[in-house]
Amino acid sequence: MPCEYKLMPSPVGELTLVARHGKLGAILWETERANRVRLGELIEANDSPVLLEAERQLKEYFAGTRSQFELELDFAGTDFQRQVWQALLTIPFGETRSYSQIARQIGNPNAVRAVGAANGRNPISIIAPCHRVVGASGALTGFAGGLEAKQYLLTLEDRGQAALAF
Repeated sequence: MPCEYKLMPSPVGELTLVARHGKLGAILWETERANRVRLGELIEANDSPVLLEAERQLKEYFAGTRSQFELELDFAGTDFQRQVWQALLTIPFGETRSYSQIARQIGNPNAVRAVGAANGRNPISIIAPCHRVVGASGALTGFAGGLEAKQYLLTLEDRGQAALAF
């Protein structure tokens, strides 16, 4: 079954929103590495309710008026990858976690490198906030959208935290 997609301009470049089985299955970057996320055939569907809702919520996020997403997600990956991606969903808006913290959270403290690899294959960037995962020293590390986009998202959330405090 082919996946539906819709292109969305954003402050971090053009995003490709992808729906699978009536749920959001991926958010791909303009600079997407081939086969980072395996989806199969894509068919343009600019009127897809799932994709329109994802676009609406992402626009609110970029405008600084949304700190939490309410979308049904369809993660396609191994059991371990899905476990890591579910852990990403628990990182609060405006906060970061290290790869080792995620490894401990999923009950596998020795899997730091595997967590990093799974994080790098996260198909639903931004919404499953892999950008909130940083190196143990707090340094920004690899990101499918590029380190500039990662910094932009973290800064956006930091400003959003300040705005939500008032």
